[in-house]
Amino acid sequence: YSQLSAYERKRLKNITENAKFFAALKLHESAARLHQIASKTQSHVTRRARPKKAEDEPVRRRSMRLQRAEPAGVTVPDAPAQPGAEEYPRVPDGPLPMIPEDEMQNSKLTEDLLATWMRITDMLMVSRYRDSLNSMVLSEDNIKKVVKHRVCSMAIHPSESIIFVAAGDKSGQIGLWNVSCQSEEGAHTFIPHNYPVNCMHFSPFNPAHLLSLSDDTLRCGDVTRAVFDEVCRSEESFSSFDFLEDNACTAIVGQWDGDVAVVDRRTPGTSSELSADIGFRRTRTVHVHPVHKQYFVAAGSVDVCIYDVRYLKSQGNEPVSSLKGHTKSVASAYFSPVTGSRVVTVCADDKLRGTFLSFFLSLFVLRRRNCNTGRWLTRFRAIWDPKQEHCFVVGSMARPRQIEVFQDTGELLHSFCNPECLGSVCSINVVHPSKNILVGGNSSGRLHVF
Repeated sequence: YSQLSAYERKRLKNITENAKFFAALKLHESAARLHQIASKTQSHVTRRARPKKAEDEPVRRRSMRLQRAEPAGVTVPDAPAQPGAEEYPRVPDGPLPMIPEDEMQNSKLTEDLLATWMRITDMLMVSRYRDSLNSMVLSEDNIKKVVKHRVCSMAIHPSESIIFVAAGDKSGQIGLWNVSCQSEEGAHTFIPHNYPVNCMHFSPFNPAHLLSLSDDTLRCGDVTRAVFDEVCRSEESFSSFDFLEDNACTAIVGQWDGDVAVVDRRTPGTSSELSADIGFRRTRTVHVHPVHKQYFVAAGSVDVCIYDVRYLKSQGNEPVSSLKGHTKSVASAYFSPVTGSRVVTVCADDKLRGTFLSFFLSLFVLRRRNCNTGRWLTRFRAIWDPKQEHCFVVGSMARPRQIEVFQDTGELLHSFCNPECLGSVCSINVVHPSKNILVGGNSSGRLHVF
């Protein structure tokens, strides 16, 4: 043991002591006795003998049915023939036209039936939409002066958790308001432009970008870098813009002298890719078709025309379609948000007009109303509710002051009115793309959130 370490000597000592302890318990003797008792018990157990299978057991009879055999001397009738393909034709895969079997005899009745189905569905959808409009109210907490001067443009962030609004005024200021903050620190003002902010949009691809347009520049406010980048600069006066692609890299820009320009944010420099003369004396608004992005509608002095951006050139551009009938200057023209099959316009001849875009253009007066805002108010622009294909919002000169919602048939669906809180004309309005939220801006820089 002298050669072992202290740990080894301790271990051997523990093993020896444990062996002595188990020997004192006599566990081995007890286990041997239990084994003997178990073996004796098993020897007395007798197994039960299995009965022998009787060899002379009679065979059980099985019926003809169980044997699946035909009865002797009986003829089984043939199985009924399956209906032929001509009697019951197979319905083809894919979409099918809604045409009844007896169309030739009762076509008028079928049209009436489908028209009734469509009418009651539209009535239900309008009723639900009107209920949602009635739930939108204005309170004093949702009114705030965000910019110093007259509101010329607005944009609302697509967030569904926080109401975040941007407004641009005639002096070049941009005000950002966190409506959900409910405090004095919720609104801040920036000055990225020298001239009126005529148009602004949050990027549909990256809402961290706010693009704003003044007379001489198109800028991109990037909140991730806290900077207003200069996208495009021109000696010509800009009036409005819209994105040509979902990634918001390219845009069509309208100019006050009547031309339009194509801008690509990916191109180095601040010049436009193309400047095209479309024959207008003045271009106030441009708007890109929501489905077919190559088309845009331009509104000018008395002109409302649709162009294909793929065929634009410097001179000699012809419109794809012209919406005739306007006798005075047109303030705005916008496609409907879902299909783009409709265009709503506001004209200085006190008429709201709608156009159904199909094989035959159908332009008609939706409603006669006072559209003369004067020199101190921003001109009215009728904007579509992004959630509705058939309804649009427009300011009003009526008293008490209100913001009106119309259906594309000209029917007045709702008036946002609160004499205690809304005492001014809201010329510029914006609607949230997914929530029931409406923001109206007036000539003193105040925003009203319904």
